[in-house]
Amino acid sequence: MNMKTLFDKVWQQHVVVPETQEAPAVLYIDLHLVHEVTSPQAFAELATRGLKVRCPDRTLATLDHSTPTLPAIDGELPYVTDEARHQVATLRANAATFGIELLDFGSGQRGIVHVVGPEQGATQPGMTIVCGDSHTSTHGAFGAIAFGIGTSEVGYVLASQCLLQRKPKTMAINVEGTLRADVCAKDVILHIIRTIGVEGGTGYAIEYRGSAIRGLDMDGRMTLCNMSIEAGARCGMVAPDEVTFAYLKDRPRAPKGDAWEAAVARWRDLASDADAQFDRQVHINAAEIAPTVTWGTHPGMGLSLSESVPNADDAQLAKARRYMGWETGEALTGRAVDVVFIGSCTNGRLSDLRAAADQLRGRHVHPRVRMLVVPGSDQVKRDAEAEGLHDVFRAAGAEWREPGCSMCIAMNGDIVEPGQIAVSTSNRNFEGRQGKGSRTILASPAVAAASAVVGALAVPASPRPERH
Repeated sequence: MNMKTLFDKVWQQHVVVPETQEAPAVLYIDLHLVHEVTSPQAFAELATRGLKVRCPDRTLATLDHSTPTLPAIDGELPYVTDEARHQVATLRANAATFGIELLDFGSGQRGIVHVVGPEQGATQPGMTIVCGDSHTSTHGAFGAIAFGIGTSEVGYVLASQCLLQRKPKTMAINVEGTLRADVCAKDVILHIIRTIGVEGGTGYAIEYRGSAIRGLDMDGRMTLCNMSIEAGARCGMVAPDEVTFAYLKDRPRAPKGDAWEAAVARWRDLASDADAQFDRQVHINAAEIAPTVTWGTHPGMGLSLSESVPNADDAQLAKARRYMGWETGEALTGRAVDVVFIGSCTNGRLSDLRAAADQLRGRHVHPRVRMLVVPGSDQVKRDAEAEGLHDVFRAAGAEWREPGCSMCIAMNGDIVEPGQIAVSTSNRNFEGRQGKGSRTILASPAVAAASAVVGALAVPASPRPERH
């Protein structure tokens, strides 16, 4: 009997035309997520060709990348450029023209595309999901095949609800054992990328497995899958289980009643068979993972907070060390920081804000540090404010903003100035990612918030027990 991986099962259920040596497979897409930056050219191509959107009910749009996180002034949103304002207006017009639902300002559902899809229940196990954004891999946390596509491919999916794809190889990353109490999903994925490298997943679909992965909540699994692309993988997946079902139950766009029971019955079969063969296996001891940050200029340059900057004999490492301003052998902790950013599709969910608030409650941001806290969606913002987290942030001296991608990609005016060091909960630390000449250290929400208090890269303090 042919044993199948989770990836194989979902892939085979969506093949319209099988792959050949001469041509990729035609793959059916269940959910197409759209935002304002990568969609204008695709819609323009449809208009030029006189085409309609094939399945508008399988397309969901939101506004996130170019949107300001400062509140409206006299009813006007403070867009950083006319181009950003035009991108938003263009998506509104295209959504109206082509009959696509848009999670707009005032809807109460708007937010970062990879936050709102899951929280609305649009993201479901066994789906194929695409978006013109590389971190679409986030949705694989639900047992979906999810990956980013280019602008031209956005047009293909809008027009046909299908996509040409070569089937990747499969990789199992097994994380067994118990994670330390001070270790979270961000530490796990930074450790994994450090272990396999930023090209270690190239050509593969990764399935994250093992007792440590099963012990993560859905927010943690989404953080894990979000950064699969940073290891070069086509996508990352976690098999759905009771944790998945509990998260999705009663979400606005999840199945209801008998349809829910039928869906869960199908979803239970979405696990790799016991004897399924992966093209590559990686084994990691959970106990060896410590709070981890990046020191260099790509996500694979990671170290635990107890380590020091490595000897930079390698040309790439030496270049990264010079750009970041480190000395060889310098301890990571104690490095002065200028900016702290809590947010993004990696760590902008409620649990992330709670972890940051636990470090700030009764403390204050260092006078030298600017700290931005940006919830991932309208729903996250409402939930955080219901718990009083915004009061904790403001009392500590942090800025509490409106939902959006914000400082992750610095398209909306939230930037790190040239030469400044930012500790960021986002997913990329490339040169200038957060602003021209900016320098980024990727970290978990707890490490980022602790660093804001100290004014330097710091180990998180033990959270205070009260949470009101």
